[in-house]
Amino acid sequence: MHIIIIGAGDVGYQLAKAIYQDHEVVIVEKDEGALEQVMGLDVQVIQGNGANVKVLKQAGVENSDLVVAVTDHDELNIVACMAVKLLTGNGTKTIAMVSNPDYIIEPVTIREQAGMNIMICPELSLANAMYQILSIPSAVDVQDFVGGMVKMIEFKVDDGNVMLNKPLKKILFPQCSMISAIFRDDDVIIPGGNDIIRSSDRVVIIGKEEAIQEIRKWFEVSNQSKKVLIVGGGTVGFYLVELLRKKDFNITLVEKDLKRCEMIAESLPNIMVINGDGTDMGILEEVNIPGMGAVVSVTNSDEKNLLCSLLARQLGAIKVIARVDRTEYTRLFEMVGVDVAMSSREATINEVLKTTLLKTGIQSIATLEGEKAEVLELTARAGSKIVKKPLKSVKFPKDAIVSTIVHESNIIVPDGNVRIQSGDKVIVFTRLEMVSKVEALFK
Repeated sequence: MHIIIIGAGDVGYQLAKAIYQDHEVVIVEKDEGALEQVMGLDVQVIQGNGANVKVLKQAGVENSDLVVAVTDHDELNIVACMAVKLLTGNGTKTIAMVSNPDYIIEPVTIREQAGMNIMICPELSLANAMYQILSIPSAVDVQDFVGGMVKMIEFKVDDGNVMLNKPLKKILFPQCSMISAIFRDDDVIIPGGNDIIRSSDRVVIIGKEEAIQEIRKWFEVSNQSKKVLIVGGGTVGFYLVELLRKKDFNITLVEKDLKRCEMIAESLPNIMVINGDGTDMGILEEVNIPGMGAVVSVTNSDEKNLLCSLLARQLGAIKVIARVDRTEYTRLFEMVGVDVAMSSREATINEVLKTTLLKTGIQSIATLEGEKAEVLELTARAGSKIVKKPLKSVKFPKDAIVSTIVHESNIIVPDGNVRIQSGDKVIVFTRLEMVSKVEALFK
């Protein structure tokens, strides 16, 4: 595909890095300094305004398959996408990243009448992902596939867990569920029956909703508090509060800006709003951190989110979640004690990855543990290499595994004798570098 990325910031760079080996990529960026980090990639670079018709033509917009506008300016992203539609006669798919909730009320939405096939708000996507995790207190990641029929949850294994120090073949999993992966330190393990679960492992379990609910009990903490402290009342914090208050969470919000505090207190009654700095030990002690089920830091500063999280951990917080804008910091946050570090950029990156893979039948894609692994939802097509053969006879790439098959309305956790049929939805867990080989089986 010929793909134009407008904006060479963190999102633009991460996008280009993920797709440039398989696609022809052009990056358009006005700021010369921002272009420096993409110079190491094998992509065409154009310095200029991505909303300028002349610049778009120079980037080859008339022959493009996809244009993604991911600058820090919402209006530029919107105008650029509208210009692309006018130049290509609706022949090019467009994706615009926006942060202002005045333009968008859902994390991902369609705005074709306004010139955008997809509009993404990373902040709303992040708040929604955090809400999913807080709704399942023992989880560190939650994803839905096949319209919610299949659920994937990542759990951290603590001392005393029923799975600890047991080979997988001796663990009696509920029907229609399985462990797809184990994250141990910097390793990704595609497990077999002899693999043993160790303390501090993160295990990815996938399966039917009812089975996952049973497995959740293995990780639950008794009498876990529904009190949540949120530090940061910006777009992410405000939207997260809106979601949580509908589920009867007891919420305390700390925000430094007085006017923002007043607006939130007026808009969202029945929550405690404190005007102050979330890194102030006095405030953290006052709100009784040990009594909180979770502390969530979502300010616009990575450094402040990290400091607040570490202070909360020191004061006895049960679960600590932090926003990370620089994706390369995600692993660092988790290494020093943050339970879950989440980037607001991942929703945009995953949506673009899904778009570039649509020709092979991928409906959904989720990135786990930074960029260590991908979970793909694919549709098996007639004539592809994956169908009508026992799985054990399919030359599946190493470090990839078929986790779940949805045949009509039946959910199947497969063994080597199962045959995938045309039209089946297939969930595949794979290392990032094996995605293209998995794709080839479904062509």
